[in-house]
Amino acid sequence: MRAAIPQDPDLSGQGKKEDKLQLSVHFENTADTAKKSGPVTVGWFLNEKKAGIVYFPPERVRSAEMNKQHAKSASRCPAVIGMESRYFMVRCPFDLNLEFVRDKDGRPAMRNLNGDLSGIRANKLREKLHIAAEHEWRYPGVPTLQLQLPYVFISDEPVYASQVAPFMHYSRTPMPGTIFGGRFPINVWPRPLMWAFEWHDIDRPLKINRGDPLFYVTFETTPQDRSIVCVETELTDELNDYMELISGAVNYVNQTFSLFEAAEQRRPETLIKPVKRRGSD
Repeated sequence: MRAAIPQDPDLSGQGKKEDKLQLSVHFENTADTAKKSGPVTVGWFLNEKKAGIVYFPPERVRSAEMNKQHAKSASRCPAVIGMESRYFMVRCPFDLNLEFVRDKDGRPAMRNLNGDLSGIRANKLREKLHIAAEHEWRYPGVPTLQLQLPYVFISDEPVYASQVAPFMHYSRTPMPGTIFGGRFPINVWPRPLMWAFEWHDIDRPLKINRGDPLFYVTFETTPQDRSIVCVETELTDELNDYMELISGAVNYVNQTFSLFEAAEQRRPETLIKPVKRRGSD
């Protein structure tokens, strides 16, 4: 992005009173990438294959099917359909029914309220879900939970992805906190998503059933009117090597966004290779 400010040749302050400062903003595409038209292809894959069957594929958010009885239904509004078409929902892969506690030494911990009836074993839950160190919490007294997930989104042209709460789905029981996500370019910085939750009301349990909406992912394109096609893509050797190149960078440097240009220079031209499934054309 570049901003240009025209200079006024009269710097003495004696110019016409009508003169105004003009600011123009120009958005540039990724380096050496031509402008394109038509749908943008976004690929997704799981970076872990073990037990991958329990993870739901991303689903496009759609309410057009909710009411087909009237042509003026809000679910048929072009603005609503246009917004929903950019959001993809990811469902919770297993049941969560958690209570916040502190151990005998005062350290934050969680208790699985499902106990012996839990569908996920305790050791597997500990592998996937943990509480961030207390000194890393954004707000004092508000625990941060992190659920590790294998979802990775990738594109071969400039696309920004944002992870947000599933605000278009109604929950009969409000969450005891808030979800916070992030925004990053998936063409140069594909990475596994992590579901992060700030537990504001620690006196209430956190309960999410398998299959419930966990979060949305929305995509920004250039130009903005291009539609999104989300396809499952193969984890090829090239894609795996590129993921290894950027993996774990946050453990070595702060502000990893400063590495985008370096990553872009070492990125293969094409990384998306759609998966062919039985019954597909």
